[in-house]
Amino acid sequence: MDNTEITSKLLAAKKAKKLSFGDLEKILGRDEVWIAALFYRQATASIEEAEKLAAALDLDPAITNALSEPTVKGLGPIVPTDPLIYRFYEIMQVYGMPLKAIIHEKFGDGIMSAIDFTLDVEKEEDPKGDRVKITMSGKFLPYKKW
Repeated sequence: MDNTEITSKLLAAKKAKKLSFGDLEKILGRDEVWIAALFYRQATASIEEAEKLAAALDLDPAITNALSEPTVKGLGPIVPTDPLIYRFYEIMQVYGMPLKAIIHEKFGDGIMSAIDFTLDVEKEEDPKGDRVKITMSGKFLPYKKW
């Protein structure tokens, strides 16, 4: 079973059960973004996590087993050469589809504006190594029907 088929089956089961990624967060004890990444095969579950998800969604054992196997991450072969830019690209490769799915769940069909938008970068001191904190805030723009 390929990743596209697994993702389709997971999303169909989630929809049939009328569960959100937030609902699954409560069941699995993992963040909703991570769970969405798992659905899009950008994360790997432990056997226990896969079994909890299988119980919640009545999944086929073949899907449960596949979720605990490492997968190829990323959505395409084009890679920026600047190391910092590459990391942003990597973040979108791994979490782009999960973020899109959660935004659509919470807001509906639309996009986050990059025009009515703010981005904040903060330095967080940490004894294990300083951290970069990036906060993005964009106005939600629903797609119009005509």
